[in-house]
Amino acid sequence: MVSYLGVDHSLTGRRWIGPSVEVERMGEAMAQRTGMARPLCQTLARLGVPAEEAAGYLEPTLRDLLPDPRSLRDMEPAAARLLAALKARQRIAIFADYDVDGGTSAALLLDWLRQMGHDATLYVPDRIDEGYGPNVPAMQDLAVRHDLIVCVDCGTLSHEPIAAAKGADVVVLDHHLGGETLPPALAVVNPNRQDEDGALAHLCAAAVVFLVLVECGRQLREAGARGPDLMGMLDLVALATVADVAPLKGVNRALVRQGLVVMGRRARPGLVALSDVARLDTAPSSYHLGFVLGPRVNAGGRIGQADLGARLLASTNPHEASAMAERLDQLNSERRDIEASVRAAALEQAEERGLDAPLVWAAGEGWHPGVVGIVASRIKELTNRPAIVIGLDGDEGKGSGRSVSGVDLGASIQRLASEGLLIKGGGHKMAAGLTVERGKLEEAMARLSDLLAKQGAGEGGAADLKLDGMLMPGAATPELIELLEKAGPFGSGAPAPRFVFPDCQIGFCRRVGDSHLKVSFGDGMGKKIDAICFGAYDGPIGPAIEQHGGKRFHLAGKLEINEWGGRRQVQLRLEDAAPA
Repeated sequence: MVSYLGVDHSLTGRRWIGPSVEVERMGEAMAQRTGMARPLCQTLARLGVPAEEAAGYLEPTLRDLLPDPRSLRDMEPAAARLLAALKARQRIAIFADYDVDGGTSAALLLDWLRQMGHDATLYVPDRIDEGYGPNVPAMQDLAVRHDLIVCVDCGTLSHEPIAAAKGADVVVLDHHLGGETLPPALAVVNPNRQDEDGALAHLCAAAVVFLVLVECGRQLREAGARGPDLMGMLDLVALATVADVAPLKGVNRALVRQGLVVMGRRARPGLVALSDVARLDTAPSSYHLGFVLGPRVNAGGRIGQADLGARLLASTNPHEASAMAERLDQLNSERRDIEASVRAAALEQAEERGLDAPLVWAAGEGWHPGVVGIVASRIKELTNRPAIVIGLDGDEGKGSGRSVSGVDLGASIQRLASEGLLIKGGGHKMAAGLTVERGKLEEAMARLSDLLAKQGAGEGGAADLKLDGMLMPGAATPELIELLEKAGPFGSGAPAPRFVFPDCQIGFCRRVGDSHLKVSFGDGMGKKIDAICFGAYDGPIGPAIEQHGGKRFHLAGKLEINEWGGRRQVQLRLEDAAPA
């Protein structure tokens, strides 16, 4: 593969890869056919959007993209049981996972039930003491005091705990990969059941819960009644979809697009408090969901009180929400410190083992189980390989993994569990969790590496930076950025467009904070653009550009609009550079 602009080794050591010949031709043809800006057409072509579908793609609507809830198995009995519990004033418990998807799923149900005049019990297991998903003692206890237990973002593989819930009906609303048999629940609504066709496999759990509530609304209307406004709940669905790294395709794009609009109205006390404590002073974007709000919601489940995120999102009291948001912000800061320590140790170990294998993994004594998933994600991003990070404690290790596009990690983890190499394990394509005996660790990781290699893991360059094309400073306008944003939201499965500005002169540059770089650049023909490079001095970009000595550079990154003091200016979020 020929490197883009001849950059085989950028300042960060990466090879630059441009659009394929096929994508370039599709983009050019689309631009000629539609009259839309070439950079936008190039982005749409890379996303696989045909020219005839471009206009509709840029304006995704739930009306056109929302699937019929009844296309999922067990949907009608699940919704009917929830409505029957409401009608009979039965006691309802919600058993939720401790991550963002679990918290938002629980908050959706709590909010909907509250609007229907019913208060439910929330139960979120402790990550360290109880682990992921339903457990026998908790389910037995809930069954004694409740008539209906709804498991959200968990439960599909929980045969024994669900069987232990004697005297209560159990409904599972999940998206994790199912096994060959289902647990003994009244209903299991899950697009990743073995007997589903996979058409909705990209939904997160909160989206599954949303579809159940859509079905509840349908059944209420058929009975001559009305349910709550579901469109106002899409802020929670959007947060879960992005934070759980669900691919932003099909209905997921519409859910996130509309959810961001709802979030911008600042009507949910929990999200308002969280946005304020994070000092979010612009309209929310998918970036804010994934990297600003999501980590804070997650912090309670990672290192603090497991149910804090769900309770915040379901709160209707601004003062209560503010206190919980402050606590989550503190926990998130603590989480970052713990993560930094584990990340340094894991990366050192992984480098010794080799970063070019189909699987990159590390395991360490006492590594906090609340951060191993984040560290795995960081290593995955660095190496472009599936990554597993495991914390060892006694005879067992508990770990978490993150995958790359096109490699189904959850299925491979489940295969290992069925072969007896893991105590337990499961997940979905992009993320999975596992528990392994210390004595089987090496064997299990070797087997997992083989399984992932058969799916193509390790074939991509560990240091490839993919680019959508070149832009000159004069072409980078706020109007172009607004057009590009219409092709979003961007995230998993739909990366944001990344452009390179070739042969640029460096204007002023200054260090910002401990490690960031602010720089101005142009092509020598007039217009200049500001750029920000976060963490520039943690690597070679900061020193190289600061000491440029008149040298010119190719500068690569993502475009954004910087709103400051009432002015809207183009800014490049600089990710890499190479001498011109």
